Amino acid sequence: MPRTRTVPDEIILDAALALMSRGGPEALTLGAVGKLVHLSAATLLQRFVSKDALMRAALERSWDALGEATAKADAEQPETLEGALAVIAALWPSAEPSPDFAGGLLLLREDLRDPVLRARGIAWLETLALALGRRITREPALRRKLGRLMVNQWQGTQIWWAFNRKGAAGDVIATDLREWHATLNIPR
Repeated sequence: MPRTRTVPDEIILDAALALMSRGGPEALTLGAVGKLVHLSAATLLQRFVSKDALMRAALERSWDALGEATAKADAEQPETLEGALAVIAALWPSAEPSPDFAGGLLLLREDLRDPVLRARGIAWLETLALALGRRITREPALRRKLGRLMVNQWQGTQIWWAFNRKGAAGDVIATDLREWHATLNIPR
């Protein structure tokens, strides 16, 4: 008869994500996760088979959360430019990224290495592009393309903001996206 699990997988995966967000994938050890959730490394190994499997499960949980946040923001925001900006703002992790902001880039590296996680990223991009595209043009043929361009502009602005960190991140990103939109003179 199997033993009752005292710590749900979600708690373990969240602990693994927290470790990786702070210190990159190299910070993830079974011992470190075990300390956070009060389980032995051997117990974690029984549950997840390997450290790599634990990492993938944690990163998939992160993609699940991002997908849910995207769907929620898409359902709640009006189909206007300001609605598009609100969708993006809902996906930004906080008003101001923490000093370990670069930890997210190290996690992105893991997503790029793994074909399953890479496919999750591609699927999310398509969902987000359509959500944004519906908010910036009524022209069906342009929605996907303009939505993808807006995602690219957002991500680029976010990276360059992280270099100089002048101004509040959300304000800088919103200003840049409004300027981008105005420059394109997109037919609504």
